[in-house]
Amino acid sequence: MTRQAVIDRAVEIAGRLGVAGLTIGSLASASDLSKSGLYAHFRSKEALQLAVLGSARERFVDQVVRPALAAPRGEPRVRTLFERWLVASTAGSAGCLFVSAATEFDDQPGPVRDQVVRDHWDLVESLAQVYRSGVKEGAFREDLAPEQFAHDLHGLMLAHFHAFRLLEDPAAETRTRFAFERLMQSLHPDD
Repeated sequence: MTRQAVIDRAVEIAGRLGVAGLTIGSLASASDLSKSGLYAHFRSKEALQLAVLGSARERFVDQVVRPALAAPRGEPRVRTLFERWLVASTAGSAGCLFVSAATEFDDQPGPVRDQVVRDHWDLVESLAQVYRSGVKEGAFREDLAPEQFAHDLHGLMLAHFHAFRLLEDPAAETRTRFAFERLMQSLHPDD
């Protein structure tokens, strides 16, 4: 099994057990590989967790961020970002891992927490940059801080994740779409 195949399997396991619950032992059991063979790849539980976060980050960028950046600036880019993120959050993919990891490591100092924090700040900055590019195109209000837009959209997606995954609310997507449309209306320069 290649290193990438092992990491892919580890991402699956972390999706169920959480990043904190992922160990070389749990990965060995789930992948029919020896602990010593996995140890040669990762050297520690922490290195394994960091590799999983790295892979999940790449998947999220490929599934959500890159397609959004390929869309025209302004509203089409934000809508593409939202739609792709919504799909990613309901498919149990990489986006879920970061929400879980944020709560698992929020009070656990160390390299894994530091990486989770960097990944979240990178997301916030990406969202803010999407807004800034829309302002430059005249599509969005100039008086709204890009960081506020990032906060609002991120909060909306976290609420969706909570309603969809934890509460199993059948109206989660409908409510999220309604909230997104209200957010979009508030961004227009003529409001």
